[in-house]
Amino acid sequence: MRVLCTATGSPSHGRALLPLARALAAAGHEVTVASTSDVAPVFAADQVTVSECLPQLQLAPPSTAAAPSDAAGPPVPAGSPDSPALGADPESNPHLRMMLERLTGAQATEGHQALLTLSREARPDVIIRDGMDLGAVLLAEQLGIPHLPIPSGLVNIIDPAALLPGLNRLREQLGLPVQDDPASLYPYGRFDYLPAEYSFARFPATVLAYRQTTVVDRTAGLPDWVTRLPTDRPLVFAAVGTALPMVRAMLAEGTPLPQGMTDPSEVLRSIIAGLSELNCTAVVATADIPLHDVRPGPNVHLTDRLAQPLLLECADLFVTHGGYNSIREAVRTGTPMAVLPNFGDQPLNAERVQALGLGRHLTDTRPEALAAACQDLLDDRAVAARTRQARLATLALPDIGQAAADLEKLVS
Repeated sequence: MRVLCTATGSPSHGRALLPLARALAAAGHEVTVASTSDVAPVFAADQVTVSECLPQLQLAPPSTAAAPSDAAGPPVPAGSPDSPALGADPESNPHLRMMLERLTGAQATEGHQALLTLSREARPDVIIRDGMDLGAVLLAEQLGIPHLPIPSGLVNIIDPAALLPGLNRLREQLGLPVQDDPASLYPYGRFDYLPAEYSFARFPATVLAYRQTTVVDRTAGLPDWVTRLPTDRPLVFAAVGTALPMVRAMLAEGTPLPQGMTDPSEVLRSIIAGLSELNCTAVVATADIPLHDVRPGPNVHLTDRLAQPLLLECADLFVTHGGYNSIREAVRTGTPMAVLPNFGDQPLNAERVQALGLGRHLTDTRPEALAAACQDLLDDRAVAARTRQARLATLALPDIGQAAADLEKLVS
């Protein structure tokens, strides 16, 4: 079986795809990954063919976005009463509306052309696509082959009906039949790494769910200094993912942020200050975001990055931006979450975490409020029990190796 995979956006999208691509390659199938220069390095250590042919996704239009970074005071987290609307309705969410226009516009047409060229050599029997890649949908329809999206925050929160008009316009341009059913976006279902009872998806679809692995990057390990951390108090891990540093890079290039986004360095400062007040051992992954004037407490250890799935196996609490990869990894290790969302699917993920009893959606980023919320979560036995229950449900899912046989059935 020849499998064409796509991964775009941030490196976290590559890490969502990697376990599937790796399992298919291990089963003897030919795997080609179409990606961007930002995401391609994720696959460097695996036996897959990588092509850096996809266009980079632009997060914000410089001419129309409003930059909140000049505003005074602490950052206003997405989902708080004072933040702009960040729901999954494009009509009430300017940033989401802009994203959908991009995904059904140049992003799709340029991506489709690149994939069409690549497909002449790869000759795929099936496509596993990034949830943001609609060019792959068009190619699959042209070739008459199955296609399924990888676990994706966008797939979780966006009503397929919102994408249908733009996708049908692209279909018409290519001479493909237009579709009336929004489910035509996922005619063969979608992949996930969470069980149905803990799903973050807002719209129904057939789901192929497999057990989330804690070994994504097989070359990554924890640094030696981790072994010397004090263990007589709770271990709290904080991280902001891989997309927010890309937002920070936009600011460095002079690109203003869209409405609703906040500077990730401000959120990090609040996290560090709050954890410095907490009776805990804290590790904060800064993702290379500059914090030159920050003075963390002696209990807080800053690092550029480290193997998040591994440290979560030992963490008592995870302070997170709420990206879907991070959410899944915390569920897999049974780690309670304090979620400070920024943009995209993160606010809805934070709400879902709280609704499921797996943690709390934090809307007050003042250090003292953050410290109090973290202490409450560390003391909350109900949340701890619920996260263990979710972990058991996740462990009961089929192994990722089953994906190869399931795809073979689709192709045949």
